[in-house]
Amino acid sequence: MPYTIKSSEKLRPSGAEYETKALLYLMNFRADSPEVYYYVVDFFNDLTGMNRTGRKMWDIQSKGAKKSSPRALGKELVTLFKNYKSEFDFNFFVLFLGGVSPTVRIDQTKNMFDIKNIQPSALKKMKQGLIEECKDKTYIDNTDINDKEIDEFLNKVQFVIDDKKPHEYVKSIIKTHKKLIPNEEILNAIFNEIRDKQASKKNASVVENITIETTHEALNYFRHLTTGEIRLLTISRIINRNLFDKGVPLPFYIILNSVPDERKKDVILESQLALSKALFNKNNADIFWNLFENVYSTIVNNPKDNVNVLYDKLDNDIVEQCYDFDVISLKYFISLIKDGIE
Repeated sequence: MPYTIKSSEKLRPSGAEYETKALLYLMNFRADSPEVYYYVVDFFNDLTGMNRTGRKMWDIQSKGAKKSSPRALGKELVTLFKNYKSEFDFNFFVLFLGGVSPTVRIDQTKNMFDIKNIQPSALKKMKQGLIEECKDKTYIDNTDINDKEIDEFLNKVQFVIDDKKPHEYVKSIIKTHKKLIPNEEILNAIFNEIRDKQASKKNASVVENITIETTHEALNYFRHLTTGEIRLLTISRIINRNLFDKGVPLPFYIILNSVPDERKKDVILESQLALSKALFNKNNADIFWNLFENVYSTIVNNPKDNVNVLYDKLDNDIVEQCYDFDVISLKYFISLIKDGIE
């Protein structure tokens, strides 16, 4: 089942913000968000989510215009339609929008909807726009451009209208942990970092005209982010320290100084591995944020305590649930956070 990459885009600064909003929508605002593991950038489409095995896919086209007409919306659907007609099985098709004209929706209050919420006259114009765009594209087979195929496709499309500012999307990463949420300036800085990291993936490799046989081959080109990477970036900003870059945190030396010399390197590596597992474990994401909040607030409230004392003040129920850490690796994590916020 070959798939050839066509119309891979250069970065469009005006659209970069909406592509990042689309990523964070996919990561945090859907009932099935916990299933998404990879965020593939500008490969199949502006953004394509994949589950951990690379076999389930959420295909997203983003458009930043604030008052898109029905015909314009139809034209924007062409890449989603191409993927719908490909040999690959895309499970969801999403058009993420900056806004639409008042003539589009039946219920103007719904910002996530399907074609049942589109005015009949608008739907007709949308279909016309899609058909026109399909005929202009060499990668669309003319035999696929018929009412039956178009109607079946449109019944699968989900429309999402952006209704949040950048900092609100970043808050969704941290969820309900209010003690961790920084000010709006830092939240916007985190959004910009995610945006820049996402944009850089467009230059990771040239993919135009390459052919792949399976969906998961797309990951070989490393034009993707993962949920864990985005969480790491967010946490690093909150504590003002990269969790893996600056060497051993100073507060950890109260532990490390007691370790035999021949074991020191292993203890550090084992602690970093445990942290990595905890950070990238989507199945335990909420527990990880609970632990992070508990460690963070304990340090803030007891700034003079050393790592051993801080460990004893943590909520034992939360510690027990975060099974990726053992005693030493959790003290390493405490040390990182203490080093970052002091």
